[in-house]
Amino acid sequence: MPEKDTRDGGIRSTIVIPNYNGMKYIENCLVSLAGEPARVIVVDNGSTDGSRQLVQEKFSGVRLIAFDKNYGFCTAVNRGIEESRGYKTTYVILLNNDTTVDPGFVRALERALDRDKRAFSGAARMVNMYRPELIDDAGDYYCALGWAFAAGKDRPSADFCRPGEIFSACGGACIYRRSVLEKIGLLDENHFAYLEDVDLGYRAKIFGYRNLYVPDAVVRHAGSASSGSRYNAFKAELTAANSVYLVYKNMPPLQVILNLPFLLTGLGIKLLFFCRRGLGRSWWQGIKKGIRLCCSPQGRERRVRFQMKRLPAYLGIQWELWRNMWYRICL
Repeated sequence: MPEKDTRDGGIRSTIVIPNYNGMKYIENCLVSLAGEPARVIVVDNGSTDGSRQLVQEKFSGVRLIAFDKNYGFCTAVNRGIEESRGYKTTYVILLNNDTTVDPGFVRALERALDRDKRAFSGAARMVNMYRPELIDDAGDYYCALGWAFAAGKDRPSADFCRPGEIFSACGGACIYRRSVLEKIGLLDENHFAYLEDVDLGYRAKIFGYRNLYVPDAVVRHAGSASSGSRYNAFKAELTAANSVYLVYKNMPPLQVILNLPFLLTGLGIKLLFFCRRGLGRSWWQGIKKGIRLCCSPQGRERRVRFQMKRLPAYLGIQWELWRNMWYRICL
């Protein structure tokens, strides 16, 4: 049976949208949500392009939280989740500002988690906004090479209509069970942006929860609205730093040793990849930044401590890391 929530005529979800200079997209995003049964919170990260004022003036039903500067995706989302506690809804939905949703988006996500009490999150089927016949993200995966990747990127959307289990849900369009967030914690703000959703999904798996792909919840995604492009120095440095931190945080020492040959191989391949795009220096700076974060008090504080009772979860995750590596190689 679904978790009951009779407040607000059956509204069971709060949608949190982080916004940073999203003038080109935010209005269409909010308009697309008009018929969806959910509360909406926009957290503005110090936008200077007028998008904050647009939300304030045109969408009186939207709760707007305005920061004085850009504190990053994680801080914005966490502030929205904390604010949503006042609504006492069962679920929290994250949505990028450069998206629009198809009708039924919210209920499709809710139904998926209603049916599976061990499910922490559900990922929407994200399609390319300009070529909706192509997938943008059909669930995220993480592998023994230390790489996170989106399933189905630029492949036919019709090939990704089957629900199933994934490693983690992309924070661009997903649902989280609030009761599990209260247990395992919110997004790790040490990430600032990128891989924070993989980290959260990883943490949920360590605690014994599942992450699902929900193809009936369709979202159209423009992509890279805040960072500006698919590959750039800002993104390369952050993803490199966070990829190191992700391993340190979630893998016990023995698991790091077990995967070390694969992780070093993955680092080498990524270095060549970014060097070919003129971003090798930024990527390497990110690796050093990630090592410093792991050694810092704030990094050590957020590490997931190994507990023997969770050994079955770690063994299952390790199998996924190896399986996903072959999946990635064969893509």
